[in-house]
Amino acid sequence: MEIKKIRGNIGRIVSSTSLLLLAASSVFYWNLVRLGYAVPIPYILDVFCLNKCPADELNILHTQFPPDNLLNYDKPLRQILGEPDKLDKNRISILVEKSKYRLTVYDSKKPVKSYPVVFGGNPTGDKLKAGDLRTPEGVFSIKDMYPHETWSKFLWLDYPTKQSWRKHVKAKQNGTIGWGDSVGSEIGIHGVPANSDNIIKSRSNWTLGCVSLQNKDVEELYGFVQKGTAVEISP
Repeated sequence: MEIKKIRGNIGRIVSSTSLLLLAASSVFYWNLVRLGYAVPIPYILDVFCLNKCPADELNILHTQFPPDNLLNYDKPLRQILGEPDKLDKNRISILVEKSKYRLTVYDSKKPVKSYPVVFGGNPTGDKLKAGDLRTPEGVFSIKDMYPHETWSKFLWLDYPTKQSWRKHVKAKQNGTIGWGDSVGSEIGIHGVPANSDNIIKSRSNWTLGCVSLQNKDVEELYGFVQKGTAVEISP
């Protein structure tokens, strides 16, 4: 009987220890994901191409482009699209062209208005890791939006996406970045500090990787987008 009790106690101890280790491992892994050091479990098959990887170059949302100038920049967006509370915002998408320092609002895939923008302090090239001061390229969506105490409004993008993770892992594999580098996070579209519109006018790339507009522009844009609005960022 004593041996059975001992075995039973050992079994309970092993089970409890296993559960504690599992819980600790889960918390540790979740923290690595949150900090950008581990690929989220739902992304693993696509990031490591255990399923067939989609061609990154085909991940394009907009095929019609405005002329080289700022399209309808002198017109209020309300004058073009009507009142935002009466608009089907599912029709709205955004294209950011880094080489042209331009953000364009699209209605049903047709360009309707452009704004001048600037980027991260290292504007050329795609973002591969935290701290590289680059603005990521690809197709994203707005995951949240809220007023910002310093930059007027913040449209938080869902970077890193599966595509972002795939490029990050590939860069580690080919030695472009280190294995200890994080993919980064907190990328969005926002304004500038008060009375700093000249940052945009002079094309001074000042952010850590976000897209920045004049405050009056991001405030106008804010009323016409929603959570889920698609945002394409091209080179």
